[in-house]
Amino acid sequence: MREALRGLTTRGRSFLAAAAAAAVSAVILGEKDLLRVAILLAILPLLAAAYVGRSRYRLACSRSLEPHRAPVGASARVVLRLQNMSRLPTGTLLLEDRLPYALGSRPRVVLERLGARQASSVAYTVRADVRGRYEVGPLVVRLTDPFGLCELTRSFPSVDRLTVIPQVHPLPTVRLAGEYAGAGDSRARSVAVHGEDDAATREYRRGDDLRRVHWKSTARTGELMVRREEQPWESRATVVLDTRQYAHRGEGPTASFEWAVSAAASVAVHLRQAGYKLRLVSDTGIDAEAAEGGEGILLDHLADVRLDKRGDVAQLVEAVKRRSDGGLVIALLGALTTAETELLAGLRGNNTTCLAFLIDSSTWLNLPPESRAEASRAHGAAALGLMRTGWRVVGVSHGAKLPALWPQAGRGRRASRTGPRPPRR
Repeated sequence: MREALRGLTTRGRSFLAAAAAAAVSAVILGEKDLLRVAILLAILPLLAAAYVGRSRYRLACSRSLEPHRAPVGASARVVLRLQNMSRLPTGTLLLEDRLPYALGSRPRVVLERLGARQASSVAYTVRADVRGRYEVGPLVVRLTDPFGLCELTRSFPSVDRLTVIPQVHPLPTVRLAGEYAGAGDSRARSVAVHGEDDAATREYRRGDDLRRVHWKSTARTGELMVRREEQPWESRATVVLDTRQYAHRGEGPTASFEWAVSAAASVAVHLRQAGYKLRLVSDTGIDAEAAEGGEGILLDHLADVRLDKRGDVAQLVEAVKRRSDGGLVIALLGALTTAETELLAGLRGNNTTCLAFLIDSSTWLNLPPESRAEASRAHGAAALGLMRTGWRVVGVSHGAKLPALWPQAGRGRRASRTGPRPPRR
């Protein structure tokens, strides 16, 4: 009851002040009718406080969020269901769901009345233009009586989490280089070249099936040798994301880094749907593999990834080589120096095919002609350095679209620069 009295509105406090003034006047003037008015004025806010205080603890709320994972620029629908658990109807309810700034302003919905045991649902939409994980809630309900004399606030502790992932663009089907390493449209296949069994052999171990004895190898080595079991050759791909802060330019959702993150998500989803065993690596510590049929874990990592001031190419190469077992490496790279291109040459090995989408991040800036020419020369030198070490390079400039660039991933080693150039000043 004390809390309800503290929730009296200005109108309710004015009623109490008027009641006190009327009571004092009634005593001074000896008017019993005025005292009755004072009692009536005092009872009204007290009854309102008791009414609101009683209904405060008889409300149940649930929230549903559809979907829980949405791409940048897409909307998610939030449905709030509020139920009056008491036998008395409620007064006017003001619902306010707390949202982070990135999801927009806080939605406010007014429910005029909830009858006994009655439930009502309201819905609103949220939209985020910035990647990340956001909390939706808690819900704040303001309860008032029909006369507006008392108002109490109740906060429901439950929250939901919305994950805003980068945009995923559908990519055309392209026969990528490195088919021999298990890439392309094919599925799991045998390592064997002749017959169904792997021709490689090993020493006999106790418990091995004698039917797998390889007699030619046994005769040649003088020891009992058996064929190794069939080993399926899986299509493997590693998507590498460059998160070095000094390698990217631009700010906000249109920065070169956001282009790289969206491209990494698009490539990962495309390859995963093509049957690849996929791995995502960055120099900020991300090293994740997609589970069977679930690229969602990779998209969740990409929702959180940020630029790193301490990132460098050496860390990136070391992270990729830590569990490298051949296959296809597709890297989304920012600006590179000649020394950094030499470090990336370390990824060429173990039957690995390396493809780089080399971003000319300087095109995300308005530069004078002299600086623009110098940046273009640096970008060309980096592309040439990568190609000399065996990388295949696709150049990226501001305004380029990944679906248009993707077919070049299956072509020769010639570097290309696509996308409109920004206007020169």
